[in-house]
Amino acid sequence: MTQRLDYNQIAPNGAKALGAVYGYVLQSELPQEMVDLIYLPVTQINNCAYCLDMHTRDLIRKGVKVEKLALLQAWKEGGSLFSETERAALAWAECVTRVAETGVPDEAYQAARSVFDEKELVDLTIAISLMNSYNRMAISFRNRPQAVVDHG
Repeated sequence: MTQRLDYNQIAPNGAKALGAVYGYVLQSELPQEMVDLIYLPVTQINNCAYCLDMHTRDLIRKGVKVEKLALLQAWKEGGSLFSETERAALAWAECVTRVAETGVPDEAYQAARSVFDEKELVDLTIAISLMNSYNRMAISFRNRPQAVVDHG
């Protein structure tokens, strides 16, 4: 896979705008580990190798246990590895990422609202939307995962 173009160099102001949204998410009151966790399944749904590699490495570097990472895609069966808040965030992330299929039904919204207040849910949805945007950029322009770069 060859990178098609480097959107960061071609449209630095656009990349900076996405970075500003990322900065907003970082300063939100959402637990950072939870936000980092939802980035990975969003990326798994979108099949973005670049972001899968990057976010897996980030989570490992931040000390997330391998058991939790191994079961992240099957979080519903992950039992106590995932908190109630993490489970609610993961369910919402999957539903919002699959918006064309799900339509984000009232039941999903109500389930998320039972755990998150309005501001938290908006911030979580911004984080999910941002990762979907990054996935689309990386896939469209064929960003190469670090694992591929390192191993030829």
